[in-house]
Amino acid sequence: MTVPSPGSEAPVSSPPPRPTVQGRAAKGGGALFVAAGILASKLVGLVREVFIAYFLGNGMAAGVFKAALRIPNFLQNLFGEGVLSGSFIPVYAGLLGKGDEKEADQVAGAVFGLLALTTAVMVALGMLATPLFVDTIAAGFEGEARRMTIRLVRILFPGTGLLVMSAWCLGVLNSHRKFFLSYVAPVVWNLAIVTSLVGAGLSGLAEESLVVVLSYGVVVGCALQFLVQVPSVLRVLGHFRPHLSTASESVRQVLRSFATVVLGRGVVQISAYVDTSYASLIAVRALSTLTYAQTLYLIPVSLFGMAISAAELPEMSRAAGAGEAVAGKLHARLEAGSRRIAFFVVPSAAALLFIGDVVAAALFQWGRFTAADTRYLWYVLMGASLGLAASALGRLYASTFYALKDTRTPLRFATLRVVLGAALAWFLALRLPGLLGLPSQLGAAFLPLAGGLMAWFEALMLRRTLASLIGPVPPPEGMVKLWGAALAAGLTGLGVKVALTHLLGPTPRVLTEWGGSVLPPPHLHPVLVFPLVVLPFGLVYFALTSALGVPEARAVLQRVLRRKRSA
Repeated sequence: MTVPSPGSEAPVSSPPPRPTVQGRAAKGGGALFVAAGILASKLVGLVREVFIAYFLGNGMAAGVFKAALRIPNFLQNLFGEGVLSGSFIPVYAGLLGKGDEKEADQVAGAVFGLLALTTAVMVALGMLATPLFVDTIAAGFEGEARRMTIRLVRILFPGTGLLVMSAWCLGVLNSHRKFFLSYVAPVVWNLAIVTSLVGAGLSGLAEESLVVVLSYGVVVGCALQFLVQVPSVLRVLGHFRPHLSTASESVRQVLRSFATVVLGRGVVQISAYVDTSYASLIAVRALSTLTYAQTLYLIPVSLFGMAISAAELPEMSRAAGAGEAVAGKLHARLEAGSRRIAFFVVPSAAALLFIGDVVAAALFQWGRFTAADTRYLWYVLMGASLGLAASALGRLYASTFYALKDTRTPLRFATLRVVLGAALAWFLALRLPGLLGLPSQLGAAFLPLAGGLMAWFEALMLRRTLASLIGPVPPPEGMVKLWGAALAAGLTGLGVKVALTHLLGPTPRVLTEWGGSVLPPPHLHPVLVFPLVVLPFGLVYFALTSALGVPEARAVLQRVLRRKRSA
């Protein structure tokens, strides 16, 4: 890579006019493109997890692979989408909003060069320090589990570095209101993993060899996720030249925000690794179950919280005018975004709480993943359901601060959340089961519960502080109606499930008999049970929210009716 001197201009021909995106994306429809991309990637991600569950089950190999995949992800989480959303996109999108495309190109080139250099150094250091990371983050792993984890982490580190550069592509494309590609790009990552897993699994490899092949498949997927975005990025950029110059004030502004957001993401990473460490102390099975659960409960957070927040951030960053005018624009977008998030995430939380086992069984109960594994997974999903809405809303509140070029407030509350959360998780996960006379492995269910409580604390603090900047920020309108409808739907789904259980098979055993293979197999396959339970749940929720006059429910129904008429 050639590094030009600061301010140097090479004599090049004028580029063709850049494509512009207007209409739906500029008016907030970008959330639809983000949601569509996330939905596609999440569905393929579920397919990935189904195959992992089939070939690896919930034993040592699964736990080792999940831990190995998480450890180098600190690079992606430190320097990836979350950091660039808080530092790069507000500055870059703001320059585009002002029409200063030349300065925007300078910022894009500098961020690419500096990010590539930093990531390369971090990858090299991470590979050298892998044993230390494993001993710190997966403290419960010993012997063969520790050896396998070290080997896999060293394979995976370079791939995670490529995902950081993929996040730079996302930042550029989002700022140009091109949302779909970046969020659908993980589909190729997942497909590479599934392809390597199926090929290796059907060849009859031993589990240790299987997870090695799987790890190389992850790295190939990381490269593909980056490369599929590059052509579109180059089309929207003008005179793009990677460089390391920080002469531009806009670049320095990105770096100042970058440092603060990295600290914030680092704090959040500590929380994730605390959960990993605690889970490894509980059992290898607890760690793999926690990651299976995260695959499920992060879908609504990503599909609605992330999609809406990601689409709103560039638009909020483009807001121009006097102080009151900007506050009014931000307040309007924040209010509309929070209502949309709550409408979809609240019933998702109720579904995990009441019928999470039905969802988990339909997806994962194949091959080596047993009914007992499903029930254990459901307990973890119950714990996660409490903080689902808070996690999604917190993303939107934090994005509003980033649009205001304030990265310190989210950092302050994230730090407090992590400190309190680590202490609460230690008590709930490692001490409370014993005090209640429950099996120690059920402590895994209390890890997301602790995180959920802290997510509500953080969201409340962000909302109250935001109110002092742009005016009152009440909770999403109609939350009582949403929760009432979601609880009624959840009880309906639970009732159908219980009826099917009594009609089609013996009653499941009590909570204290969760372990081993004591649960009888159902007389009806979980895939067939799924629609019988989930469809009544969804119909009751949409019927009640429509009857209660919730605008989002009516909008969804009107959209469905329009499609039926056009068909």
